[in-house]
Amino acid sequence: MRYNRMKGIGMLLLIGMLLVWFRASTDGKHTVQTTIAANGHVPDSAPQTSKFKMRPIVVGFSQLGSESDWRKANTRSIQEAAANMGITLLFKNAEQSQEKQFEAIREFIARKVDVIAISPVIESGWEAILQEAKEAGIPVILSDRSVQIRDPSLYVTLIGSDFNEEGRKAGKYLLDKVRDRPGPVRIVELQGTAGSTPSIERGKGFRAIIQKRRDLTIISSAPADFTVEQGQTVMQRMLEKYGPDIDVLYAHNDDMALGAITAIEQYGLQPGKDIVILSVDGTKRAFQRMVQGKINAVVECNPMFGSILMQAVKETLEGRTLPKKLVMPESIFTDALADKEVDSRQY
Repeated sequence: MRYNRMKGIGMLLLIGMLLVWFRASTDGKHTVQTTIAANGHVPDSAPQTSKFKMRPIVVGFSQLGSESDWRKANTRSIQEAAANMGITLLFKNAEQSQEKQFEAIREFIARKVDVIAISPVIESGWEAILQEAKEAGIPVILSDRSVQIRDPSLYVTLIGSDFNEEGRKAGKYLLDKVRDRPGPVRIVELQGTAGSTPSIERGKGFRAIIQKRRDLTIISSAPADFTVEQGQTVMQRMLEKYGPDIDVLYAHNDDMALGAITAIEQYGLQPGKDIVILSVDGTKRAFQRMVQGKINAVVECNPMFGSILMQAVKETLEGRTLPKKLVMPESIFTDALADKEVDSRQY
């Protein structure tokens, strides 16, 4: 199988592609989704005059945490984009607590910010707090992760990745990797935060593909909170139970995979050889492990969409109708490509 590599989208291109928008609408039952084209093309929409030209825009941003290299890069991208575009950013780190996110949002409402942006810790429980923002007349933009709500008008748009497709890409790679290998192929899975959108969807997408071979079996699946430490701890428990019977590790992010590599080596096995390792994110540290042969493939999940988020803020305040979801273009990288890509990774 050949995997095509998309060219990286630079910060300036990301800003440029969002100076014009695809006009879309939703009836509350169907979600409109636009994938940001690799060539930067987005159809035109009519220009409007912003009423915020005379004063700085203020955005309240509730980040879910700082649990991974990916999350830190995402935060940096958003903070830098706000500064570059003259937007005042009120930043709150929820440290993986939905309760702290609710507190931050209520603070943003009290301070009468122009827009609230949220990276939700988990999918559920958002209806009431988003209703509070709506009643205060403050539009909400979701960043990276989705929410489960009955009324989709409670948020303007979601900017991020197609997590289900990421899982499917990992599954397709695995089918190709073991195509000539007789079964059974026993898989362990390190999930992210329980109840979070990427953990749910990456798992669903992966399973939808590997079920094409009945001798591919997930023998253990457990949350490891997207962290290196939990990745190592949970993988240690799996090794204690299954040991060399484990053929494949599918980690929902790079940090958990990095922790698992330590556990595998401590157990006396060779990561990438004795156990095939698949991960999601595309951090530089994961690419370095691919170069070393310790990770076999990484599905890209691009965190560098701060400029897109800030441009969406401006477009929202100018009264434009945005697509209900904006999806970043992403690819998959194998150990055969890692040495050519590692130096160019931005995060």
